[in-house]
Amino acid sequence: MRVSREKAAENRDKIVAAAGSLFRAKGFDGAAVADLMKAAGLTHGGFYGHFESKDALVAEALSRVLAGSIERWNRYGDEDPDGALARIVRRYLSPEMRDNPSGACAVPSLGAEVVRQGPEAKGTFTRGIKGLADALQRLMRRRTTEKRRAEALATLASLVGAVVLARAVDDPAFSDEILSATAGKLLGAAE
Repeated sequence: MRVSREKAAENRDKIVAAAGSLFRAKGFDGAAVADLMKAAGLTHGGFYGHFESKDALVAEALSRVLAGSIERWNRYGDEDPDGALARIVRRYLSPEMRDNPSGACAVPSLGAEVVRQGPEAKGTFTRGIKGLADALQRLMRRRTTEKRRAEALATLASLVGAVVLARAVDDPAFSDEILSATAGKLLGAAE
């Protein structure tokens, strides 16, 4: 049975959305094509009708989740330029984001894994990181473009690093301490 173009586009969208969540939760290798299709509510056999390879899906899912983060950060800046950085820091370094990788930023969950991916995923990831840095740079209060850029990159690295560490340790109090100390440092520097 053939499906309409609209239904095919809807199914592809479901696959990409499911992949974005599963990749963040289980990693690229931890989410098999069968798992991705099941999460999308589709049969395993239909995958290659939508994507030429899992690598192609990795790149598209990465693009979507990173674009969503960039869009959200830019929206925060548009809504409240003076409070946006604090909003980003508090949300990013919250226990909810630490404890829910499938719904959180893809960078802490997948950054180390992108190293072992192909050029398409690496290029997508690079564009995403640059977009996040650009969004943060808009919020920095330094005088020169170079100083705003450096501060944005250091802030992004601090956010990501804190979440990676907070997720990796087996001591809940220490994990909370990592998030809190990093948030305090970033929020103190912003004032």
